[in-house]
Amino acid sequence: MSRIDEFRTFRAKMNKKILDSDNLFFKRFYNLDTRCYEDGALPAVTKEMLGLATSAVLRCDDCIKYHLEKCFELGVSREQMFEIMSVANLVGGSIVIPHTRRAVEYWDLLEEEASETK
Repeated sequence: MSRIDEFRTFRAKMNKKILDSDNLFFKRFYNLDTRCYEDGALPAVTKEMLGLATSAVLRCDDCIKYHLEKCFELGVSREQMFEIMSVANLVGGSIVIPHTRRAVEYWDLLEEEASETK
């Protein structure tokens, strides 16, 4: 199983467990999270780019991976990803650099996966 598949599988499994708990807070929060990234005054791709930058500043690797995947799916280019991470590093400081390394590594994996499926 690839590292991408491991991340996706674990995330889906744990989200299901959390939602199956029938906890009203988590149901509402997950719904809010999903709805927030839909097209609105800002297009979904812009919102995902914002999600990526803010996740990097907050140093959440799982969130970074999630938003990298969404950005990739929505057609964000490698150059755009680097600019997003540049903003995150400027705002977040040098503490964000290790997360940028892992983000670039994950982006490479996404590109490899996409080229294998063509």
